[in-house]
Amino acid sequence: MTQADPARSEPGDTPLDAETVDGLRAKVRHLEGIITGFETLIGQLKKNNDELRALKFGKRSEKLHADQLALGFEDIDLTQAALEAQIERLEDEQQALTGGKRRRRDPHEARASLPAHLPVVEEVLEPEILECPCCHGALHRIGETSADRLDIVPVQYFIRRTVRPKYACRACDGQIIQAPAPAHVVEGGLPSEALVAQVLVAKHADHVPIYTQVQAMARQGIRINRNVVTGWAGRGAGELMPIWRRMREILLSGSHLFIDETEVRVLDPGRGRTKVSYFWAIARDGRPYGSQDPPTVVFAYGPGRATLHGRRALEGFAGVAQCDGYRVYKSLAQERPELRLAHCWSHCRRAFFKLMKTDGSTPLAEEAVRRIRAFYAIEDDIRGRSAADRQVVRQERTASLVESFRQWLLATKAQVMKGSSLEEAVDYALDHWSGLICFLDDGRVEIDSNTVERALRPLCLTRKNSLFAGSDGGAENWAVTASIVETCKMLSVNVQAYITDVLTKIVQGWPNSRLDELMPWAWQPPVAEAKAAA
Repeated sequence: MTQADPARSEPGDTPLDAETVDGLRAKVRHLEGIITGFETLIGQLKKNNDELRALKFGKRSEKLHADQLALGFEDIDLTQAALEAQIERLEDEQQALTGGKRRRRDPHEARASLPAHLPVVEEVLEPEILECPCCHGALHRIGETSADRLDIVPVQYFIRRTVRPKYACRACDGQIIQAPAPAHVVEGGLPSEALVAQVLVAKHADHVPIYTQVQAMARQGIRINRNVVTGWAGRGAGELMPIWRRMREILLSGSHLFIDETEVRVLDPGRGRTKVSYFWAIARDGRPYGSQDPPTVVFAYGPGRATLHGRRALEGFAGVAQCDGYRVYKSLAQERPELRLAHCWSHCRRAFFKLMKTDGSTPLAEEAVRRIRAFYAIEDDIRGRSAADRQVVRQERTASLVESFRQWLLATKAQVMKGSSLEEAVDYALDHWSGLICFLDDGRVEIDSNTVERALRPLCLTRKNSLFAGSDGGAENWAVTASIVETCKMLSVNVQAYITDVLTKIVQGWPNSRLDELMPWAWQPPVAEAKAAA
């Protein structure tokens, strides 16, 4: 069989020259590459779908946090967008070659709604010719079309020069009159309060270490040593300390809160290495039962995890503290009868989840998880109802299920091997039983302590990116700023605007007697800013 001449054509066909054939072959190879890319994309999507199904319905893992799941899709989204761009280019080329119509793309496809408070910069594109091609008369505007795109002006530094004119009387030898110099967080230094706030927010809300921020400044020709910028952040945190103290005081004066702790590495200069210390978090969030108390979280630094530091974290508190099974909390409850512990069903369930990976104990672990899941299903039904309603429903629907689970735990303990992991999981539940059933009698109490665990996640991300705190004092400043940042986020308060305004007011002599007006939940933005956001 002889190979057909690519340049040969059938009668009626347009003959193709060798250059055109080579171009078509190149396009075929390009299309084959796109097909391969889509096959890879389909494989990635299938793999992620299988993992998601396993996470949601499988036996071997707890659910991942939504933010963690979203990270897994970023590369897929990038791959898909790149392939779609290649296809669109091919369609443009095909239209140019053949004059055919190109697929009309939905202008609203994958578009997010833009907030109304953003300023609009209008760009009008007039036709090059405004003359009628037929009669050469003037064209008249009969309408318009418009399209919005989200644009950005990169961070722009500028010099704010404060000029204070001097005045004196020419006829007298009196004193010179001049406006007083405004106070600043860094007296005699370079940064405005807005810049200090930006450094704090970038580190604690966006998790950008200060050395990375310094590199970004250097790209704009602003070369400042890292330790100088760190000093700005430290001074800013120091000025915010009264806000932190008052937030903590308000939290501890309540009768219900969450508490947890997480590890942080702190540089220990005397030993030439880092030491293990802890951030202790206390939080409240009554939104699930309609409380008017604003959600708040306060972090406190402690150079250890001993009872001493837990005692300091809960100093003066009387009421229900939701926590995990850490022994320090038990010791505190034994010392202080006014402190009642509500233990976390999520921690209890987690022990059985781990066992679902072990052959032999899987059926019993599955049964424990199934029973606990039933408690959570009822909690989903009553979320948002009043504390009184929640208590009634829990007594009517949940209490009998919880007691049945306790009986099952006792029966299971009698069956399992002594010293086994399953016995440890069962013992954990039974040992913490009085705290686990606390939520049945108090509608304010959540079934778990996930509220404070969620509040700790951003702090852990900052810790990961910053590696360690430079000193005990630096860790204390970290706790102060993180408390304010995370509370603002819980309240949907613009944290950059908040810290800028509060720093300005504090250094200019805001009275301590009016400190409550500067709490994140009570703060009102300056008039100019409020108008801009309206």
